[in-house]
Amino acid sequence: MNETVRARAGRARSRKPPTRTNDPERTKADILEVAEAEFGEKGLAGARIDAIADATKTSKRMIYYYFGGKEGLYLAVLEEAYRRVRDIEAELHLDDLEPEAALRRLVAFTFDHHLHHENYIRLVMSENIHRGQFIARSRRIQELNVPAIAAIRRLYGRGVKAGLFRKGLDAVDIHASISALSFFNVSNRHTFGVIFKVDMASRAYIGHRRDNVVEMIVRFVRK
Repeated sequence: MNETVRARAGRARSRKPPTRTNDPERTKADILEVAEAEFGEKGLAGARIDAIADATKTSKRMIYYYFGGKEGLYLAVLEEAYRRVRDIEAELHLDDLEPEAALRRLVAFTFDHHLHHENYIRLVMSENIHRGQFIARSRRIQELNVPAIAAIRRLYGRGVKAGLFRKGLDAVDIHASISALSFFNVSNRHTFGVIFKVDMASRAYIGHRRDNVVEMIVRFVRK
């Protein structure tokens, strides 16, 4: 078992109450936490239900009962990962800020979230290897992303109306640009760092890169 999975398992075990078997929601949450690390490290093909069951002190039968099998658990992990990021986005209160300030907050949040949630990036990369076939089965993930695009559309619309942002941009395209610039810094950190001899984990690099990403998006949208 790798260090990440062991760490997740340790946190899950430390939270377990004596009446764990009578707390299905806590049991499922523990399984999802450890499974996120397992799928993030090994992908769908390499992840093992036995390892997840062992790490959470549950049984394969319980995991199959709650999630219907390995693919069902993988999809549940994807849904939970997307739910968390969208829930936090909803707490940014972008509608309460001036358009440019709201945009800067959203970009900075996305950059920071991706930086500190490498398993989220790994899961998205894994799902792209599978050509999005599991996400395509999830109505929940589709619904989770509707408010995120709506928030950008409102933000951008306010900026256009105020004469701050240029006309003709699409909310999904803005979202794609924010995601791409934030995603790359994590997904390609090892290859990019080795090729160009850059320490992408250093505080100086991260801070500089974060500022640049925010500024690039603002200048892309600004009138």
